[in-house]
Amino acid sequence: MKKPMLICLGLFFSQTIHASALYFYEIGTEDTALAGAGQAARAQDASTIVTNPAGMTRLPEHMFTGGLQAMNGDVSYSLEDETGRKSPGNIMQLFPNASAFYTQKINDDLYAGIGLYGNYGLSIDFGNWQGERLIKKSTMVAMTLSPSVAYKLNDRLSVGGSVNANYGFLSLTRNVGENDEKQQDHDWAMSYRLGLLMELTDQTRAGITWTSQTKYNFDIDGKVRLPNLPNVEYDLPISAQVRAPQQIMLSLVHDINKQWSVMGDLGWQDWSQFGAPQITVSSRDLDKNSRLKDSWHTALGAQFRPTEQWRLNAGVAFDSTVYDSQSDVALTLPTGDEWRFATGAQYQITQQSNIGVAASYLHMQSSHVQSPALYKGSYDDPYFWFVNVNYSYQF
Repeated sequence: MKKPMLICLGLFFSQTIHASALYFYEIGTEDTALAGAGQAARAQDASTIVTNPAGMTRLPEHMFTGGLQAMNGDVSYSLEDETGRKSPGNIMQLFPNASAFYTQKINDDLYAGIGLYGNYGLSIDFGNWQGERLIKKSTMVAMTLSPSVAYKLNDRLSVGGSVNANYGFLSLTRNVGENDEKQQDHDWAMSYRLGLLMELTDQTRAGITWTSQTKYNFDIDGKVRLPNLPNVEYDLPISAQVRAPQQIMLSLVHDINKQWSVMGDLGWQDWSQFGAPQITVSSRDLDKNSRLKDSWHTALGAQFRPTEQWRLNAGVAFDSTVYDSQSDVALTLPTGDEWRFATGAQYQITQQSNIGVAASYLHMQSSHVQSPALYKGSYDDPYFWFVNVNYSYQF
């Protein structure tokens, strides 16, 4: 799952929970502190519903996990030619998020759970700029309700699955005829997740998760005419910005001893299926060279338990760009190679409850926009940060 990922930055980023193209992994849980490392095999709290539902078989009879998160950063767009024109600058706004999960043991082999979370969506504001007729403000909010089941085939092998009901809300504000015009719509989309968890040895376990594509359909008109080119009609590729690709995540966790554990990931996302989400003129691509390609994810993390009360986390992750070339990316999908650096800590309050904090910094590769030529420019060294507090209770 990628930049678990996605996946959308308003109209500008295709989701991402998990991560390239901004499908975010950060959902207000302990995984944030590990940069997602070991996510499909760790199964230490009820949020395993998202990362691998089969992991519920490792949890106590009843468990609740919840989290609150804040996200912000600097995603600044600079016009190449600023003569008499104003660049938008930083289009990012503070974006809150929350998640909640509950799991329950039905019998010795069967477990069930439900989760509510958001792993993509942002609010962006270009302000008063030269291209405000294309876009001025946008908000994409998506939440997922995920009922899940897991079954223990034997002491070493478990399987699980989730049916995900995804609710998305999209708003787009543009300047039309000297007045701001706001369009908004919402939609439901279904997706599915399958997971396998294997206890390879008493100290080592592996997990693999497959998640299907998610596709929203918003009834928003992306066509616009610019004052300098009144006879040319542009079309924002709205449909291309509200999709999450199918993805596979393979994770490994190894407990070296009672104090140290190491973990890692290898993931893949099928972005190439979405072609080239370019702004078009008269329904033709301005430049077909900037096409999407499949992206890859890798992560390494470690946990250190200095005492029975404390668990310290750290991780680093890399997600490859979804573009063949960063020199000609779509204005509405400015992404690139992404590096994550994360850390955090969990404190065991009682035998039944623990609380944690986590922070993650995401640095994205710069990208250049060539079309439309009137507004060509660049996104230079964009970055995001995430902070969260999470809480788990077992009973």
